[in-house]
Amino acid sequence: MNKLHIVYEDNHIIVVIKPCNIPVQADKSGDIDMLTMVKLYIKDKYNKPGEVYLGLVHRLDRMVGGLVVFAKTSKAASRLSEYIRNREFKKKYMAVVNGTISGSSELKDFLIKDERINMSRVVTSNVNGSKEAILVYNTISNFKYNNKDYSLVNIDLKTGRHHQIRVQLANAGYPLYGDIKYGQKINKVGQNLALWACYLSFYHPTKDEYLEFNSNPMDMIKLENNNKLYDIDKIWMV
Repeated sequence: MNKLHIVYEDNHIIVVIKPCNIPVQADKSGDIDMLTMVKLYIKDKYNKPGEVYLGLVHRLDRMVGGLVVFAKTSKAASRLSEYIRNREFKKKYMAVVNGTISGSSELKDFLIKDERINMSRVVTSNVNGSKEAILVYNTISNFKYNNKDYSLVNIDLKTGRHHQIRVQLANAGYPLYGDIKYGQKINKVGQNLALWACYLSFYHPTKDEYLEFNSNPMDMIKLENNNKLYDIDKIWMV
């Protein structure tokens, strides 16, 4: 079993860092998943008999790394799910995009998901089944890597649509580094998707306490020089 990076734990919730390329829950690949890993950790640590309860309240795509919170009780799962429905559950991401992007801006689009190919696309608001997608990006830095221009950005996700960040930034002309689905003309097979869930905040489900968690992919490895981004693929392979 892979090493579990635990950020926070109490009787009701556990916050962990999901590595890239590990599914949140079991899929057809049969690979070890985060839900199973955390269940095994709880079962072993607390010597629990039988099946361990663990509520999955939000997800990250398999290729995306970063912060994930699981509910250790049904009460916590219900409360956290309610926060998400009411947009009281805040999520921010860090990403590397192709091209030079500057400043900050809000992107508003309408998206529709194509279940057949597991992709979403931007459509007009009058398309049946479309959903509004809103995010705000803020540029951290611009840099060159292998003689190409890239930008490191923070993303404040206002809604939670399927592949939202990837679709909206690609539609704006800045596909994510390593995104073969939405940036196949500019990215290459074998690159890691440079998208990281770097921030979570929400009210504790049972206590009068507001929780905030931060994670930076560049904190997960030893960098030789803090002033350079270095190998994008290495940074996102934690």
